[in-house]
Amino acid sequence: MATREEALALLARGELVHSAETVSAAVDRVAAEITARLGESNPLILCVMTGGVVFAGQLMARLPFPADFDYLHATRYGQDTAGGALSWRAAPWTSVKDRTVLVVDDILDEGVTLAAIKDRLLHQGAKAVYLAVATDKENGKNKPVTADFAALKVPDRFVFGYGMDAYGAWRNLPAIYALKDE
Repeated sequence: MATREEALALLARGELVHSAETVSAAVDRVAAEITARLGESNPLILCVMTGGVVFAGQLMARLPFPADFDYLHATRYGQDTAGGALSWRAAPWTSVKDRTVLVVDDILDEGVTLAAIKDRLLHQGAKAVYLAVATDKENGKNKPVTADFAALKVPDRFVFGYGMDAYGAWRNLPAIYALKDE
């Protein structure tokens, strides 16, 4: 976990990738896409904690249809900047059986975590599982899943803000930054 001084230094070294205005417009666009595709299905929205909470909260406020909400927590990152072993920390309380599920997360990086989440939900009987991400990292890798809804593309760098942290800090930024190459 970064101290206050370390967090301020990280932000000072950050490079703006997407402004708050760009992020907000992208969330509006994704909300319209989700409404057109899922608006009649009474979906269960599952937020992937903790990174997905900012996007999920802002996205849900833009969806003009009824939906149930729950969360899950699966991660490969912890405080690291590179993914490790998948850790399941919390399963949704709501049954996914015979439901259309929209999983909302902060980033589609290598896709390992979201692929495992999708597989698990389908195994538990979900009728359909859709993935919505605030950011899709352009890393050139062959990802095991693709996002059905992606607000923004980000470069293959360490990004933070809008739900994504830098050593525990700055999930609360309304814009998206990348650490400068050093």
